[in-house]
Amino acid sequence: MSSQVVTLHVNGVGRALPVSAQASLLTVLRNDLCLNSPKYGCGLGECGACTVLVDGVAARACVIPAGGVAGRQITTLEGLGSLDRLHPVQQAFIDEQAAQCGYCLSGMIMMTASLLARSPDPTEEEIRCELSGNLCRCGTHLEILRAVKRAAQLMRSIGEASP
Repeated sequence: MSSQVVTLHVNGVGRALPVSAQASLLTVLRNDLCLNSPKYGCGLGECGACTVLVDGVAARACVIPAGGVAGRQITTLEGLGSLDRLHPVQQAFIDEQAAQCGYCLSGMIMMTASLLARSPDPTEEEIRCELSGNLCRCGTHLEILRAVKRAAQLMRSIGEASP
């Protein structure tokens, strides 16, 4: 297997890594950088468990070649906020208890952060549409909807516009 050295900018840190031409961004994030928030779900970009932000836009890490995002800004849940200062979306999901098993949680939070960066006051229909591609196996959909609405309120109240 041939590999190339790729510089990835993940959570504000640049790292030069030898990456196989076939390696997905998800594989590199989890196996090489030990970031566990993006989950392997379907491997087809359909379930949303692997969602990260690439230059602030939600993207499915399982179907993106790692070499294809060289030099771009990649944000995982670990880089969205910190333990000392949670991102408003993270705080809203905690406040609304919008997790049960937690498998979809990272993807839902990253999709929400991307949505609210583009649309700070989304309608319920816009929220449902945005999150429709993220599967939740536990059925916490109502709590997730409330969390997105709360996150929008929190972000507007503190004037935070982007992840």
